[in-house]
Amino acid sequence: MTLPLEDVRLNEQQSADAPWQTVVWNDPVNLMSYVVHVFRTYFGFSPERAHRLMLAVHHEGHAVVAEGAREQMELHVQAMHDYGLWATVRKGPQ
Repeated sequence: MTLPLEDVRLNEQQSADAPWQTVVWNDPVNLMSYVVHVFRTYFGFSPERAHRLMLAVHHEGHAVVAEGAREQMELHVQAMHDYGLWATVRKGPQ
């Protein structure tokens, strides 16, 4: 079955608008308290949220710390690198 051209364009637009994610990865270098500090300082997270995300990074190997436009997520990744954390951008679920 072939989709009409209009349907294909709508699907492409939905895909382009899907949120992107900033993912922080576990590393063997940074202290857990430092990761909490970075999350609170840069993102303005509450102590509880920063601690919860840090534990996800520590126990699960990574955590999604932000979602939004790709350009903004790339800025977040650069900031995490500037703080010495490992981070990447990935396309979020649609």
